[in-house]
Amino acid sequence: MTFTRRMALAAGLALGGLGALGGAATAQETIRMTAIDGYPARAMWVQEFTNFFIPRVNEELAKSGNYKIDWMEAYGGQIVKPRGVLEGIKLGLGDIGIVTTIFHNSALPSQGISAVTPFVAADARVVAKAVDEIAKEFPQMAAELAAENQVYLATGVVLDTYQMFSKTPINSLADLEGLKVAGAGYNLRYLEGIPGAAGVRGGLPNFYNMLQTGVVDAAMLWPEAAKTFKIAEVAPYMLRADLGAVNSKTVTVNADVWAGLPDEVKDVLQAVAIEYRDHVAGVAMDRAAASLQAYKDGGGTVVEMTAEERQAWADAMPNIAVSWAAEIDRAGGPGSAMLAAYMGKLKDAGMTPLRDWSAELSN
Repeated sequence: MTFTRRMALAAGLALGGLGALGGAATAQETIRMTAIDGYPARAMWVQEFTNFFIPRVNEELAKSGNYKIDWMEAYGGQIVKPRGVLEGIKLGLGDIGIVTTIFHNSALPSQGISAVTPFVAADARVVAKAVDEIAKEFPQMAAELAAENQVYLATGVVLDTYQMFSKTPINSLADLEGLKVAGAGYNLRYLEGIPGAAGVRGGLPNFYNMLQTGVVDAAMLWPEAAKTFKIAEVAPYMLRADLGAVNSKTVTVNADVWAGLPDEVKDVLQAVAIEYRDHVAGVAMDRAAASLQAYKDGGGTVVEMTAEERQAWADAMPNIAVSWAAEIDRAGGPGSAMLAAYMGKLKDAGMTPLRDWSAELSN
């Protein structure tokens, strides 16, 4: 009888693992996961989630054959809008997604670490790695997401560096005085040292209309996004200020969903999230030059900001990095330590800051 049952088990496995006997073997388990982002599928990081992240997860899981994920992808407002991803994953409207962290400075303050340190690194790859290392070394980022019922997987840097796109030419820092400028979060504070300049909060899908209708005179974004969203049509001038790369995306998983996942699946998701981090940063850098050329081909004119003007801009700003760190410190977090460690990582990677934000921590 025992021999017969083993033969039946072998036959079942040969036919595709249709059953299990006595706990000795199991069929491949299918796990359903819904991936969400409020941005449209044409947004670079969403494209790469579809074309890189999901296939890599599938590929890694196929090696053992124990698990398979049945993916449902919902982007561009199908389930949530761009600002709604954090809440959507928290509530279980999506299982995994790409949170645009710059929309959530209050809930996710530590995610602003690169946004409050402009004029340091215009390299998405360096910033992505440094921020992710900070997240691993300090529990602050994971704890903030845990409070939102989410598990942190990896940081995403999708822009090589912020630039200033405008309806009229900007040739100097003085030309920014009195302008209304669209931005998405902490970058609005870059304007605080410029007399009369006012920040207007918005998001990429809205910048075109904000510029077209005169709600703003300029917007801070990056060439790849300017190309994708046809910004040259409404803002034909770009001031190349190289304000810096900023982490603005974080891949997270609903904590309840995560708790129910097998360890093998968790390991694959974590590993591929790191690959996705580096892949997206690489794509951002690879597309930067071509996107800038596409902006010019679309009618855009680029003005290079001088080194002296860039330095003047950096020096004119209040130290938003120290303010950011102090706020986290007051809440019991390691803000100052995170800032010092982050600046150290950027310097170790060969970056030369126009202003060493952490040097002013003791002031």
